[in-house]
Amino acid sequence: MYTDNMNKPFLIMLTAASLIGLNANAQYPKALKVDQVDTYFGTRVSDPYRWMENENSDTLKSWIGEENAVTEKFLSAIPYRKAIRKRLEELFNYPKYSAPSKRGSFYVFSKNNGLQNQSVLYRQKGLTGEPELLLDPNALSADGTVALAGVSFPLSGKYMGYTISRSGSDWQEAHVMHVADGKLLDDHLVDLKFTGLDWKGEEGFYYSRYPKPDESKKLTNQNEHMKVYFHKLGDPQEKDQLIYEDPAHPKRFFSAGITEDQRFLIISSSEGTSGSEILYRDLKDPSQRTFKVLLPGFEHQHGFIDNIGDQLLVMTNVNAPNFRLVLIDPKNPSGKWKDVIPEQKEVLLSVGTAGGFLFAEYLKDAYSLVKQYDYSGKLIRTITLPGIGTASGFSGQKTDTELFYTYTSFNYPPTIFRYDIKSGKSTEFRRPEVKFDPTAYEVKQEFFTSKDGAKVPMFITYKKGLKLDGNNTALLYGYGGFNSPLTPAFSVSNIFFLEQGGIYVAVNLRGGNEYGEAWHKAGMLMNKQNVFNDMIAAAEWMVANKYSKPSRLAVRGGSNGGLLVGAVVNQRPDLFAVSIPQVGVMDMLRYHRFTIGYAWATEYGNADKSEAEFRNLYAYSPLHNIKSGTCYPATLVTTADHDDRVVPAHSFKYTAALQAAQGCEKPVLIRIETKAGHGAGKPISKVLDEAADIWSFVMFNTGMVFR
Repeated sequence: MYTDNMNKPFLIMLTAASLIGLNANAQYPKALKVDQVDTYFGTRVSDPYRWMENENSDTLKSWIGEENAVTEKFLSAIPYRKAIRKRLEELFNYPKYSAPSKRGSFYVFSKNNGLQNQSVLYRQKGLTGEPELLLDPNALSADGTVALAGVSFPLSGKYMGYTISRSGSDWQEAHVMHVADGKLLDDHLVDLKFTGLDWKGEEGFYYSRYPKPDESKKLTNQNEHMKVYFHKLGDPQEKDQLIYEDPAHPKRFFSAGITEDQRFLIISSSEGTSGSEILYRDLKDPSQRTFKVLLPGFEHQHGFIDNIGDQLLVMTNVNAPNFRLVLIDPKNPSGKWKDVIPEQKEVLLSVGTAGGFLFAEYLKDAYSLVKQYDYSGKLIRTITLPGIGTASGFSGQKTDTELFYTYTSFNYPPTIFRYDIKSGKSTEFRRPEVKFDPTAYEVKQEFFTSKDGAKVPMFITYKKGLKLDGNNTALLYGYGGFNSPLTPAFSVSNIFFLEQGGIYVAVNLRGGNEYGEAWHKAGMLMNKQNVFNDMIAAAEWMVANKYSKPSRLAVRGGSNGGLLVGAVVNQRPDLFAVSIPQVGVMDMLRYHRFTIGYAWATEYGNADKSEAEFRNLYAYSPLHNIKSGTCYPATLVTTADHDDRVVPAHSFKYTAALQAAQGCEKPVLIRIETKAGHGAGKPISKVLDEAADIWSFVMFNTGMVFR
């Protein structure tokens, strides 16, 4: 392994920097500027890189190739890049399992031998039987870019419906397999997106889809008029029965599900990422031929859980910002609801069902707390977990006597536990053999004060014996949006950084739901600046408490977290040495014009809607707040050519603008992955390549010594 003395990091940095020149701006590909100006409520806004929104442009394709070449030249000069890639491969190379779930008389689970591009699906008779291959996604493509997106079984387990995604796209297609002999049926469905397959007996399944998109314009806004269908096994897709549509509201989303007793068909509807509406149809009532509204939208969030006879169990935040579980009479939904699990001080994250019991997962200061109740709401027990971490998988069928859940934390690899539903006893079922010593690392939770006085938690993970002298490299990671919590989770990639002496910090920014809907609302719409203030305050706390210093601080985030990174480094470029914005939403004035972007207006606002929303978005939009001549942190932007969630034009425009504005020799690079999307389903080989490049860039630009 490469070792170094205290002087060599500077010498290596100088040598590699010379490859692109001390004046890095002169080495970047020339990005065409056009005379495009838009007017928003009397304010003229220039958009010189508008042409980058056309993914079919030959000029853009040429620019992408040139940018990737510059990035590769820089990264390949880092002397320990190959060694990092090798060590990451060693760390990743261990068997990985999913928790088994009962399907008919078999258990179904996935396994990755270590470095397989995609995990393989198996079934097994009993817990000690010989695993049988169900589906190997690696056989579907030579390069591993076809991924298994989801699987679904009828209660009998006779068939398996599954969806696949190509090159990381959100667009999916579905197939059906006869499980006993592995025979693929003729059923083949296309144009699926944001859907599951929910079975009605063995007859067929419910699913959602859009009208057929224009293949040449898949990154444009083609996500309207979603409809719910029923697919009968053996029928061609064009014969599928239309179950529900709402032509008056073309931008609404619909998901369909049927209760375990097959009595109620439930449709959850949403207009964006916040708020929902629940409709139902009693399939045992021949007089009910249309769906009725159980809970109207879209001021509150609801989640259907189960039915108790002709009553419906729903998780809701109506008069309960931290959520509660209620029992509703569908014949009188506006009548008095029965509280089955009343609101508590901890936020109720989800409710699972198994073995005739309810399993409520709460968040206590951003880590899991799980309680078991009976269907009347009587508390049976609080489930004992190994520590401060994240537990998931508390679901199954009513006839189950056991379930399997997964527990993980920053220094605790995902471990599967077998839970006896009657006794409440957990036993370790499968622990991964990762090539690192978890006892060598410490995880602690700290609370810091944000600009407005809010107390915000963060998790700090580092190697024991860390010296607090301000000279450590620390990476801050955050998301801060869409009601999504950032809970403790194990990352093999992060373990590499930790063993190199780095400090990994996960910040529980406002905008998530770590403390319920109030925490979410404090970081959305007109309050979005609170999220950036929180991250800046976290970085300042790290410096003040001598964990690190600005010349050794890195900040990283993806998607909404990429927006976070872009906004934070615009506002405090002096506070960070390295910036890693990944697949970020960077153009806040036009994000709603692409693919599914319009759905995010409930979280961000819409610049076309009102002057107040325009002013708010314009004030922090990463693309529009870059100032020429400012010395920005060393920046590595990452995106992918098939990202149809946050289209790559966001990252293209942001990179071009930042390269043109950079006021010092610190590099501004973009890494554009091919045949990849927003992140899900990426083959392990691509995951390793990207992780090696990111850690090489972080270490190199913070003066870390590879050991």
